[in-house]
Amino acid sequence: MQTYHDAVLARPDTLLGVCQALGEDLGFNPNILRVALAVPLVWMPVPMFAGYLALGLLVLASRLLFPNPRRAAAVAEAASAAPPAERQPTAPEPALEELRMAA
Repeated sequence: MQTYHDAVLARPDTLLGVCQALGEDLGFNPNILRVALAVPLVWMPVPMFAGYLALGLLVLASRLLFPNPRRAAAVAEAASAAPPAERQPTAPEPALEELRMAA
């Protein structure tokens, strides 16, 4: 399972992040909920879309009213981490240098 440090709504691969957020909060695989919401979408799209939006509002309210301190600490730590230094070229190894000179 991938670990994200961004807010659920800020991720580029989610619509509202409902399934991922509920999966994180309740401790189950979010793909199960994705399939459970996608299958009935074929037969009744309007109620399922309305239900998805309602779940989105529920997740938003729960995240605003009851923030997870561990998640907030992880986000703050990820934001304050320095970007990785650019990779410096290293000196060629002696064996490689000898092969280059022999060629």
